[in-house]
Amino acid sequence: MLKIRVIPVLLFAGSGLVKTRRFGDSRYVGDPLNAIRIFNEKNVDELVLFDITASATGKGPNYDLIRECAGECFMPLAYGGGVAKVEHMERLFSLGVEKVIVNTAAHGDLAWIREAVQQFGSQSIVLGVDVKKGFMGGYHPTVDRGTRKAKVALNDHLRACQEAGFGEVLINCVHTDGMQQGYDERLIRMLAPQIRVPFIICGGAGEVGHLRTAIAGGADAVAGGSIFVLHGKHRAVLITYPDQASLAEAFAGLSLGMRREDVSAMH
Repeated sequence: MLKIRVIPVLLFAGSGLVKTRRFGDSRYVGDPLNAIRIFNEKNVDELVLFDITASATGKGPNYDLIRECAGECFMPLAYGGGVAKVEHMERLFSLGVEKVIVNTAAHGDLAWIREAVQQFGSQSIVLGVDVKKGFMGGYHPTVDRGTRKAKVALNDHLRACQEAGFGEVLINCVHTDGMQQGYDERLIRMLAPQIRVPFIICGGAGEVGHLRTAIAGGADAVAGGSIFVLHGKHRAVLITYPDQASLAEAFAGLSLGMRREDVSAMH
């Protein structure tokens, strides 16, 4: 049976960690190296680092900071932010990053992604999509940190990127980000049959029960920020991660393989 992955997501702007709400209201929450050291002790499945300023500035990844983070990280590390060409990926892999996440640069010519897949393998290249719920209830991909609607429909974008060879898809929900009221279950159920590769959902988790609901709804893995770095109604900074017994209880009776078949049958 495949293990259900529970993945903390750390956002940084400059050299400091931040946490957002609906991709805005950015709040400083500490030092990334300190957070990584704590997660090392908690047997975290994987870790995602996002530089939320890299694409906007056009400077590309902050290799010095990534080198420091990778050097401290004992679990598989994925990085996203400003990745726009094969050379970026090559350097990130050389620093110890195991997966790279491409978001903004996936909106356009995907020939370079096909080249990267041939060179590094699809398992190391993840598609990131920032999805926003519209006023009429539909969903669309966004760019520029959720502030601008992309020119392509969500299902068309997912289909083209999977055909290009992306090995995983990480969906970030703009409208639930940081709210800790649960994932967008309707979106998960809608996307599960469309995504043929491992499907990670992020945005909205506030308790362990939300993680189970997302997996039961069709996600292959769950990711989150606030649930792992903030605590209580006053949102005090506390780096934490559920113990294995709590996760085993939360996911009891769920199987990823059976789950995907069941979700497909529902549609």
